[in-house]
Amino acid sequence: MKHFIVRCNKGIKLLRVIIISLLIVPPVFAQWTKTNGPYGGYISSLAISGDNIFAGAAGGGVFLSTDNGSNWNEVSNGLSTDDLMSLAINGDNIFAGIWSDGVFLSTDNGSSWNEINNGFTDKYIYALAISGNNIFAGTGNGVFVSTDNGSNWNESSNGLGKSTILSLAISGDNIFAGTDNGVFYSTDNGSSWNEVNNGLTTTNIYSLAISGNNIFAGTFGGGVFLSTDNGSSWLAVNNGLTNKVIHSLEIIGNNLLAGTEGGLFHSIDNGSNWTIVNAGLTNYVFTSFAISDSNIFAGTSDGVFLSTDNGASWTSGRNGITKENILSLEISGNNIFAGTWDGAFLSTDNGVSWTEINNGLAESSILSLAPSVDNIFAGTPDGVFISTDNGLSWTAVNNGLTSTYISSLAVSGNNIFAGTFGGGVFLSTDNGSSWSAVNNGLTTTNIYSLAVSENNLFAGYYDGVFISTDNGLSWTSGNNDLAGTNIQSLAISGDNIFAGALGGIFLSTDNGTSWSAVNNGLTNYVITSFAISGGNIFVGTGGGVFLSTDNGASWEAVNNGLTSTYILSLAINGSNIFAGARLGGIWKRPLSEMITSVEGDLTKIPLQFNLCQNYPNPFNPSTLIRYELPRQSLVTLKIYDILGREVAILVNEQKPAGRYETRFDGKSLSSGVYFYRIKAGDFVQTKKMVLAK
Repeated sequence: MKHFIVRCNKGIKLLRVIIISLLIVPPVFAQWTKTNGPYGGYISSLAISGDNIFAGAAGGGVFLSTDNGSNWNEVSNGLSTDDLMSLAINGDNIFAGIWSDGVFLSTDNGSSWNEINNGFTDKYIYALAISGNNIFAGTGNGVFVSTDNGSNWNESSNGLGKSTILSLAISGDNIFAGTDNGVFYSTDNGSSWNEVNNGLTTTNIYSLAISGNNIFAGTFGGGVFLSTDNGSSWLAVNNGLTNKVIHSLEIIGNNLLAGTEGGLFHSIDNGSNWTIVNAGLTNYVFTSFAISDSNIFAGTSDGVFLSTDNGASWTSGRNGITKENILSLEISGNNIFAGTWDGAFLSTDNGVSWTEINNGLAESSILSLAPSVDNIFAGTPDGVFISTDNGLSWTAVNNGLTSTYISSLAVSGNNIFAGTFGGGVFLSTDNGSSWSAVNNGLTTTNIYSLAVSENNLFAGYYDGVFISTDNGLSWTSGNNDLAGTNIQSLAISGDNIFAGALGGIFLSTDNGTSWSAVNNGLTNYVITSFAISGGNIFVGTGGGVFLSTDNGASWEAVNNGLTSTYILSLAINGSNIFAGARLGGIWKRPLSEMITSVEGDLTKIPLQFNLCQNYPNPFNPSTLIRYELPRQSLVTLKIYDILGREVAILVNEQKPAGRYETRFDGKSLSSGVYFYRIKAGDFVQTKKMVLAK
């Protein structure tokens, strides 16, 4: 008898449970080890000094390469957060702009960083630029300048109004600032600014580039504009530019490169005509550029790429930038499949190496995976895809689906079930060729997780669990003791059904009729995934992996060696368990190590401050945010838009030590990226979330 389990998160995942027996062999050293990939990361900024290349990863800190981008090492010691937005280098000084905590300085190639924020009244740093002894910082509320290497900052925003400074460019004595209110121009080191927007049809200026008398402005939605008179007038230069969201611009001789959300474009005639140049690229969202001799480095949402031929072709330089969301893991025979934010990967050697398998996947995020005999199915925001050749190629199979956001998948014999956001549950009996809705009795259309065992099908959603005994034709509520629990993951082991929620683990031994909390020993209650081996139950949480050998009555942490502890997915292959981490890649550990020797602090009081990732993410329109306090604190929890503007206050009061959760409703907001930030005493942390309507 086989059981299948599926869980849903921002990355939602599916696990097939393999029941195996183990020979217990006590290890000498018991710990997790990092597998070799897959690698990636959202690179927000790049800077080069001699042989040193620095990459700032939004949500991932600073990385350094000394071998032309082949390998990278993290150099973030001393940075207050990892929300890095900008980098600038002046001699031996490296400046890092943090989204919410100001500017930091390193004088030892990033080995250590020190905060240099004296004088800032706004610490949301979007852009940095250096001219001689002057360092300019673009913030959420104007420009600040330092003339003493960042020791002191003075506001230089006369004429800028309330603009957010999104980009800066310097040419001689001329300084240009791209803002959310257009372009501004200063000739006196920022003491005064003049608006120069004549001809611009959009005023969100994400990027600027200068070559001689030519000034280029990259906009959000309006493409590229050119000025030849210091910004007095602008002309759109978008012929051939099929994507007009311009994140970055770079000039190399007569070559102009524009990084967009739809690929990289190249112009040799000052933007009059553009051609797309994406050869060798696996990701088409470009965020930053840097140049060293004949080498062009491009920062993308999937790591760093290198071109030596003016952008005509690119090779990956991602090894070591391990800030990759592993959303789902699945085992099929000797094949291990990993679903990430930017496609699927396959390992045939137990995680030693990984290969991208995205042919036909249309750049989709892989939210869930499910094997079925000789086929494997992938659930994405663009529907269901099937592969009949171990992931070498994929074909969309969406006929009959009224919602293509596939949060979860489950397979039972010839029946394939798809849980969706917005459409409920769908059933296919012909390998995905056609789908029909099976929602009779469901009171929700947003399904977070699925699990199936013999004739019983379970669907987890925000307010609990639904149960079907007839392949989804009808559903009944199984919510006794579960109301409001937000079931992210489900697992079945014999007569035991485990439900993972944002508030811990629940167990049912009577087919879902009643549930009881089984959280003794857990130190993190964000439950994302399960894996079961015989009588051993593993659970992935926001604080690492936990093991229970007594059917959930008690749990112990098994995290030795695991440095990325927000676990999104788990899978068992033979004698090893694999853990997919948020922003941390894939980790492997022998099962025998944890079964014979487990470690962990069993206290239920939080040991440290912590802000958890919201769930679900992306969300529409509401999401849940959890946080932990080791002692009584004055807590503020606020929501900001991407420009740093406050849009909501969720918490503003004294709280005793403990674990808390609060719901954020974004129904009045537009789709996009938002940030939530907690302040509790001296503890400050910021995380990113996505509202997708």
